[in-house]
Amino acid sequence: MRDTTSRLHRAAGLAGLAFARHDTFAPRYGWLKKGFDLALYDPRVFTRPDAPVVLGVGKNMVRAIRYWCHAFGVLEAATDENGQTVAQPTAFGLNLLADGGHDPFLENPASLWLLHWRLVNRRELATAWYYTFFLFGRTEFTLPVLQQAMQVYVARTFPEAKYSPSSYEKDASCLTRMYAFQETGSRPNEESFHSPFTELGLIRRTLHGGFTFSIGPKLSLPDEVIVSACLEFAASASEARTMVLSRLIHEPGSPGMAFKLTESAVYAALEAIASRGAGITVSEAAGVVQLGFGSDPLQVAEQLVDEYYTRRAETCATRDAA
Repeated sequence: MRDTTSRLHRAAGLAGLAFARHDTFAPRYGWLKKGFDLALYDPRVFTRPDAPVVLGVGKNMVRAIRYWCHAFGVLEAATDENGQTVAQPTAFGLNLLADGGHDPFLENPASLWLLHWRLVNRRELATAWYYTFFLFGRTEFTLPVLQQAMQVYVARTFPEAKYSPSSYEKDASCLTRMYAFQETGSRPNEESFHSPFTELGLIRRTLHGGFTFSIGPKLSLPDEVIVSACLEFAASASEARTMVLSRLIHEPGSPGMAFKLTESAVYAALEAIASRGAGITVSEAAGVVQLGFGSDPLQVAEQLVDEYYTRRAETCATRDAA
């Protein structure tokens, strides 16, 4: 996993921006596994003339699957011996989605939280997601408000960047469809297939047709995922062996903002993991709570995630044997 996590926040500081590369398609059930497996078998699968046939989807969906696999960090671009761009698996992708990996079919909500954490921190590939979760600053909003705010952000921060208003509109629409349950009609169609990320409960529809972030503890979000994200953020933000709790909650790129958690929810997760002697400490001095770690925080983060999935597998095996 280290190849992905070590670059996670550095990527968010790049000047690169990206809007509307998903061809309006939010990620769907099975897409990441399908794209990952086929790229593992053939790194040129997305650029093959028969890619729609191989993937079993339309041409636009081929581009969407390719985009999401890269945006979530399970695949990354590489150059083959002929100088052509191909897709290759990341260590994170192999650990999670390979046959025999932690959760190849994304049946555990913890896997969706890990993917969400990577996506929102990829400003150069998912600018709208980075902006909405870390910089937007509103709890309740409408699509036009979000769209306009994105446009103002880019104009002020990257005045040389030129995007049409429709690009912001497509990303605002895609993002909300990805996280908020959709109202479906009586006749099923492709758009009625919900994104798996609606399970996270991060964004809800309001009675007046808008949206609101769900702030507070998330029942499906394991302590190990919260703390591993805290360690990754701490490693990216400072070389110190400590980080105050407030930065883990309120800074752009932080777990508190990515997962929309309260200070008490993050503190509870840190306390729970620290009580197990898992390589971190939680201390308080002069009323300031801080996370501490003695060894490589990225290594500790990876160990926490591995231990979580190992324990889950053991629990399931014991239950099945009973």
